[in-house]
Amino acid sequence: MSTPATTERRALVVEDDEDISELIGFTLAKQGFEVRTVHDGPSAVTAVPEFDPDLITLDLGLPGLDGLEVCRRVRSETDAYVVMITARGDEVDRLIGLETGADDFLAKPFSSRELAARVNAMFRRPRRGPQAEATPSPEIAAPAMPGEDHEVLRHGMLTVDVDGRQVHRNGEELELTRTEFDLLTELMRTPARVWSREALLRSVWGNEWASDTHLVEVHVGNLRRKLSQGAGDQRFIRTVRGVGYRMEAAVTA
Repeated sequence: MSTPATTERRALVVEDDEDISELIGFTLAKQGFEVRTVHDGPSAVTAVPEFDPDLITLDLGLPGLDGLEVCRRVRSETDAYVVMITARGDEVDRLIGLETGADDFLAKPFSSRELAARVNAMFRRPRRGPQAEATPSPEIAAPAMPGEDHEVLRHGMLTVDVDGRQVHRNGEELELTRTEFDLLTELMRTPARVWSREALLRSVWGNEWASDTHLVEVHVGNLRRKLSQGAGDQRFIRTVRGVGYRMEAAVTA
């Protein structure tokens, strides 16, 4: 199923339940997405590079390949937002889904209003390319590189090109998901600030997630692993017990 679009945004709906896939597709089409629907895991893996979606809703219990395996396979090919959908409310499923690169998790049954609110909150985050609108911080942002007019943040061996959505550690580019990138950007804009989990939820995910601090904990854990891999004993994000997170003191190689 494909639905005419009113914007350039695309959504891939991966759902084997016909009624639920129609509900999701209708909801996203009303939000201005061009929608394509597939009903099994292998078809999803094939559709992602062909359709190049901005958003993927991904059922956990798919035939052929389950949603977790689909997410693992496509995450290296796309920076689309991924919303994992499941009939099981098990916390283990939820955390595993986020660790594979999903940005959010919805348990069935859910309302079209809830889905629309969460999707809209996601797309209020900074976007890739010319659609991104960065607000530089004069204390943290480095001067724009010659011939370029965008925000660059530096903290020790880390460099974040905000508009280009690239992260480098000592010149090596790191592969982060959208959510990991957005988290790191928030932390690096004010590296001395201690962010509570609730404040990060509001800033990165939006008010719709205000009580779901597990999202922050899982994504910060994933971000830490990627930043530290190959960096020896260097740690980049500090946990402030009882409060939240802040950047570690800047260390250069």
